[in-house]
Amino acid sequence: MTDLPESAHQAPGRLILVSFDIDGTLEAGEPPGPVTFALVAAAKARGYVIGSASDRTLAEQRAMWQRAGLEVDFTCHKHRLVEGTSHFNCQRMLHIGDTSTDEYYARLAGFEFRYATDLPGTPDSWLTF
Repeated sequence: MTDLPESAHQAPGRLILVSFDIDGTLEAGEPPGPVTFALVAAAKARGYVIGSASDRTLAEQRAMWQRAGLEVDFTCHKHRLVEGTSHFNCQRMLHIGDTSTDEYYARLAGFEFRYATDLPGTPDSWLTF
């Protein structure tokens, strides 16, 4: 199951999708992770399609993004990454997480995967290593 805002439809130039796990990955996670909402906002400002794929309920994910003041393009469960993101037709898809389970589901869905603790400091560099 996915939850998409009306504005989430593919726009020209939106060729990179970045999905974030929450717990252990984002600063609002339990436990908190190293990825700040400022970094997520920077990725969105670059035109990336962004959202979350987590074990948390869709309502919890939406509430977290709303509290952070960010409008994301999608929320889905990590085991449903394909269903939640395939309609964007992006050329590159990256999932950022903190566990081997995150990596498993990302690779199963055809995503590149990066551990949150291994990310360089800017969104553009996330895709270069």
